[in-house]
Amino acid sequence: MNSQGEKQLLAIEDGMRESTQSWREVLLNLKARGMHAPALAIGDGAMGFWAAVEEIYPSTRQQRCWVHKTNNVLNALPKSGQPKAKQALQEIWRAETKAAAAGAFDLFLRTYEAKYPKATACLEKDREVLLTFYAFPASHWQSLRTTNPIESTFGTIRHRTTRTKGCLTRDGLLHMMFKLGQCAEKNWRRFRGFKELDKVITGIHFPDGIEETRLDPVAA
Repeated sequence: MNSQGEKQLLAIEDGMRESTQSWREVLLNLKARGMHAPALAIGDGAMGFWAAVEEIYPSTRQQRCWVHKTNNVLNALPKSGQPKAKQALQEIWRAETKAAAAGAFDLFLRTYEAKYPKATACLEKDREVLLTFYAFPASHWQSLRTTNPIESTFGTIRHRTTRTKGCLTRDGLLHMMFKLGQCAEKNWRRFRGFKELDKVITGIHFPDGIEETRLDPVAA
């Protein structure tokens, strides 16, 4: 996105099943075009993406998508118990502080670990990267916790590409996908709290979403 918080489409490329090599090519291309290391990358559990990020942009912090993680955890539970478990998961990412989130996280593990170990193992393995957003401005949290801002665009592209499958060349298909992305870009909402983006870039810390203030040693 730009300094005014307007989200921008950077690249659309084809790849092999979200492999590390496919993502490596995308990120190397972006780096060659001048994109500096992002402060944060947000995604689902696609290991190829995260492996490529760690290689090309090792300083970039990681945030795992809560929508994808919630669905994965609930899939390991019986349907009858999913509503209550979903509410317990929401108590984690809705917490006002990372410490409160950690408490809700531990409570979920204690509640479900004995009977549903696969569900708790799925949650526990990504504990740290599920709570990364607490180190960023609170006004950004809604956009950082999930990949939802881009999912509707992906849905539109998938719908069109499914209907035209086999009717276009590779280049023609990529061109169509790019134009669809550009059309969707016009309707993307501006990033909330964009005025704080410069502070994030310059390295100012936001523990629990609140800007860290430093006393002037001279004044002190």
